[in-house]
Amino acid sequence: MKELIFIPLAGIGHLVSAIEFAKQILNRDEKNLSISVLIMKLPLDFGVQNFIQSLTSQPRLKFIDISLDEQTSSRFLNNHETFLYDFIDGHKSYVREYVQNISKTSSCSAFILDMFCTSMIDIANEFNVPSYIYFASNAAFLGLCLHFETLRNEQNLDTSKYLNSNEALSIPTFKNLCPANVVPEHLLDSRLASTLFFDGIRRFKDTKGIIINTFFELESFSLQALSDSKMVPKIYPVGPVVSFEKSGHCRNNSTETESIIKWLDEQQDSSVVFLCFGSMGSFEAEQIREIATALEHCGHRFLWSLRRSPPKGKTDIPSSYNNYEEVLPQGFLERTKEIGKIIGWAPQVAILSHPSIGGFVSHCGWNSILESVHFGVPIATWPLYAEQQMNAFLMVKELGLAEEIKMDYVADFEGKNNQVDVVSAEEIEGCLLRLVVKSEENEVRKKVKEMKEKSRVAIEECGSSYNSIGLLIKDVITNI
Repeated sequence: MKELIFIPLAGIGHLVSAIEFAKQILNRDEKNLSISVLIMKLPLDFGVQNFIQSLTSQPRLKFIDISLDEQTSSRFLNNHETFLYDFIDGHKSYVREYVQNISKTSSCSAFILDMFCTSMIDIANEFNVPSYIYFASNAAFLGLCLHFETLRNEQNLDTSKYLNSNEALSIPTFKNLCPANVVPEHLLDSRLASTLFFDGIRRFKDTKGIIINTFFELESFSLQALSDSKMVPKIYPVGPVVSFEKSGHCRNNSTETESIIKWLDEQQDSSVVFLCFGSMGSFEAEQIREIATALEHCGHRFLWSLRRSPPKGKTDIPSSYNNYEEVLPQGFLERTKEIGKIIGWAPQVAILSHPSIGGFVSHCGWNSILESVHFGVPIATWPLYAEQQMNAFLMVKELGLAEEIKMDYVADFEGKNNQVDVVSAEEIEGCLLRLVVKSEENEVRKKVKEMKEKSRVAIEECGSSYNSIGLLIKDVITNI
């Protein structure tokens, strides 16, 4: 039995995707491969521990805790710019020790590395083992990263000139010119964290291949551009890789989830707008009131995942409100009790897969986008951080699969808007009215319905992603 070593980033979005992909490999190869997922626990637990404990054990898939002690791990937090990279590098000796130990009974056939874990290529090289990148985002964003790496490191271009710019940029993996204000800030600035990020992107070229959580029918233009490029190794589109188990990895107890589903069961098909902004998504009180006003005025039925921002200056997961009335307009709950339901944590897959859901106001995290596409739910874009602004541009302008509330909205991990303006109730209401329209003339809804079918075909036998996974397994076994 040959062993694959998965080293994901311990953020919940990265980890869930990597583990689901590991399961897909094992489902396809029943005799040659086993997988060990090495877990590096972050100092702050963003739900990772609960998720891992919720997983049922599977033959040939095991989870190995290689976490640093709390004191060592917390020490890296002293330098916010280099924390992530110092944290990952701090685990190298543990990875080396694990590979040495398994070499006594089996052999390591490949490393599958998160996009931020490229320094682990050094350990793979020590054991003469090939490395692959598991890229949990989309092909367009991969192309964007590779393009800016070339601009910075090969053409010595100061990309910080695009900060706070409205300039339209030509990116090989985009059909349209891409506005600079949707490019993640860390791709543009000149801070040390940005330099370290691009050092990692450059190392993609040292691997045997890049596995991307997308599928050809969704991103044919971007994938073709990457395949035509001589800058990258072989590309394997294997998506949609999403946890479609309805229990998911949310923090609700069964009673809370049952209450949500019972309420949805009582609604008409495609009648409910679902608002949810990811595990780190939250807003300040002024913005919450604008959202509430829009929901009340538009009259659509709604299910709203509303959570409290962490205290100022603290990076943490948003918490639950004890009393929603403290941030909502006076009398809102009473006036909307027949059409709306407000919840804390959301069992997102169970909700998106419910027939009553007609639209999804989303932060545009890539996993959420793939879930929404898979269940045929049109999105209204409201990005917050990371590459979500670019994801929103991709969905609205490139693919025509979403309506725009905002594409360039930016918030920090405390839910604080880094811009001057609050998104008005009128802007939100206008998008909601466009989003939940059942008419066949609604082009976005029509395209999403078509892409839903294509996403399902892609992962079925002989589908594009199914075939791509087969080619990857063949390549891994050949390289052993």
